[in-house]
Amino acid sequence: MNIQSIEKSKTGLVVIDLQKGVVGMTAEPYQTSVVVSNAGKLVREFRKNNMPVFLVRVKFSSDKIDSLKPILESDIQFTAALGDDWSEFVPALGPEPSDIVITKRQWGAFYGTDLDLQLRRRSLDTIVLCGIATNFGVESTARFAYEYGYQQIFVEDACSARSREEHDMTFKKVFSRMGRIRSTEEVIESLR
Repeated sequence: MNIQSIEKSKTGLVVIDLQKGVVGMTAEPYQTSVVVSNAGKLVREFRKNNMPVFLVRVKFSSDKIDSLKPILESDIQFTAALGDDWSEFVPALGPEPSDIVITKRQWGAFYGTDLDLQLRRRSLDTIVLCGIATNFGVESTARFAYEYGYQQIFVEDACSARSREEHDMTFKKVFSRMGRIRSTEEVIESLR
């Protein structure tokens, strides 16, 4: 696989929903502990290279007035009780003072946030994307990024979904058409 170097001055890391309430869920093909570990490696490498780290979380108000309320045909509900620390980032990731924290109210990290503005103010045209869930928050963010013209690198072993099938479908059928797919080690190696 051709790794291609990453232009450090134009690239930022975007980490989706690695927060206490999300990493407590089951995930495939990688357990959430593996995703957090690999994302942590990426975060440390980006910080070491003075490259921007964008930590994205989903958070709703206590009255949930800002949460989506779709009429569903599945048993997946978005109205579960959210503990006080549900939206806090896992300790392994930070945030550090240099990180940019993005709070979203839906799956994708662009709609209704200043992520695009923060990326453009730093003259970034490439994002390295990871997080949970592959086919929800990560894919929704990737679709917006693609439409906004960003180059994308998807870190396969730093993402996971509710099932292997969902994860694999997104990587094989969607991400392969929007950018480059790499492993954690390949991304880190390209930054050295």
